Amino acid sequence: MRILILTHSFNSLTQRLHAELARDGHALSVEFDIRDSVAEEAVALFAPDVVLAPFLKRAIPESIWSRHLCLVVHPGIVGDRGPSALDWAVAEGEAEWGVTLLQANAEMDAGDIWASRRFPMRAATKASLYRREVTEAALACVREALAQVPAWRDGAWRPTPLAEAAGQGRERPLMRQTDRAIDWARDDTATVLAKIRAADGFPGVADRLFGEACHLFDAHPGPAGITGEPGACVARRDGAILRVTVDGSVWIGHARRVEGEQAFKLPATEAFAEQAAALPERPVALMREDGEYGELRYRESEDGRVGTLEFAFYNGAMGTAQCRRLRAAIDAVAARPTRVLVLSGGPEFWSNGIHLNRIEAADSAADESWDNINAMDDVCEALIRLTDRVTVAALRGNAGAGGCFLALAADLVWAHPGVVLNPHYKNMGNLFGSEYWTYLLPRRLPAEMAARVMADRLPLVAPRAREIGLIDACFGGNAAGFETALADRAAALADDPDLASRLQAKAARRATDEAERPLAAYREDELARMRRNFYGFDPSYHVARYHFVSKTPQSWTPRHLARHRELGWADRKEAAA
Repeated sequence: MRILILTHSFNSLTQRLHAELARDGHALSVEFDIRDSVAEEAVALFAPDVVLAPFLKRAIPESIWSRHLCLVVHPGIVGDRGPSALDWAVAEGEAEWGVTLLQANAEMDAGDIWASRRFPMRAATKASLYRREVTEAALACVREALAQVPAWRDGAWRPTPLAEAAGQGRERPLMRQTDRAIDWARDDTATVLAKIRAADGFPGVADRLFGEACHLFDAHPGPAGITGEPGACVARRDGAILRVTVDGSVWIGHARRVEGEQAFKLPATEAFAEQAAALPERPVALMREDGEYGELRYRESEDGRVGTLEFAFYNGAMGTAQCRRLRAAIDAVAARPTRVLVLSGGPEFWSNGIHLNRIEAADSAADESWDNINAMDDVCEALIRLTDRVTVAALRGNAGAGGCFLALAADLVWAHPGVVLNPHYKNMGNLFGSEYWTYLLPRRLPAEMAARVMADRLPLVAPRAREIGLIDACFGGNAAGFETALADRAAALADDPDLASRLQAKAARRATDEAERPLAAYREDELARMRRNFYGFDPSYHVARYHFVSKTPQSWTPRHLARHRELGWADRKEAAA
């Protein structure tokens, strides 16, 4: 079918649907929902069979839904209505939630039901549930609905009117900050966590740190037995601040100040750098048990053959200091007598490369960009040169830009089918990119395919990435299944009787590659291009980064997404008809 995706932005759900539906064989185009006239023009140009709305912040105009089949993804169970569906579900501790696919009509969230799915809730943030359970359920609903479109057009099938649906949902209002407010003198740790998780990653919980208004994000359980006045800030670790609760403590990983030039999300210790510097550092061991918060953690299998290094960086962004800590951790675990090293990024993101928010907050964005990309390169180089064991990049979550090439620095790249990869840089102001991609990508893809992947700037789902050879394996069904199978696969790899010869071949290839062209030469060439991005006359990167960090509303849809706006599209459409 010809499907126009009408969306507020190209967010994680929209990217997944775009990549999956393209792989299913549908013709897709995207239009950002900027204003009614723009959406009307897109519909006229593309002449879609279906308008799919996975992420909107306002209603589809009647001029479109009255003439075209418009299907809207609602992240709530049947009967649920309102803009804060998932927020309320997390805050109120729902045991089960779901997604409903509705046909747009004159009333928000009140259209006929084309499909629905339910799923058990996890103790997780709204953003985590959205990227995993909601996205999986939405994809299943969309595929089910598209299969019904021919029968619907023939009158052989009809969707279920909301009034006839057997649902337990109800209409609920927009969740406001008064609903989210934390009472530090009364709320226990579980309540504080639920409130912040229900607001993560937007809009955060309005609160105060060090007496200044801010919004809180990225909360994690802290240690019990912490003494002090509830709400007090008592320690810092890995960019987070430890706050006392009535029955324990919580780590606040990120904050956004309400006023000032840096009114965007930053690690809490950087949003309040002067105040946080006075707090005692509370370090944590790299090798430790589950449950103790920290961005980095290392563990080994019982037989000592497999080591797993986890790096869970918020939203996959890796700042200069984080890269340096990760590089030091790789050096430390490389001294361990393991045969396989699994590098496991966070559950939501493997990595998205350099940390644009931290760069925007720096005194010199160009200098911080330069330091950050060099620190990323150092991490990649450490992996590339680690030739005495097999390295595996285990993608539990999505990866983008430099994060994709950090994964390719490992010997093997494994992912589950729900992972979305964006292995390109140009969307961020025509960045050239580094992370040794000019060395790593040609080792996996033919020149024509590599050029296409970098130029198309479109997301790839892991099964498609596996088909073209960008990654090595895709398994597990979903995130939970992937983690279960990951340990078995890594153990089998460590027990492979041919492992010694495999490592010899790996070391020999690295030596041959180095002799043909040193890694330093690839890095020098890439960074020469990046220096022009950071310090040159063209400000595109700095402008794109500013708009990304500031969450500037979209003013147009990029042409690589809006196929209907390509020159000559109307002529091609007419010829095809």
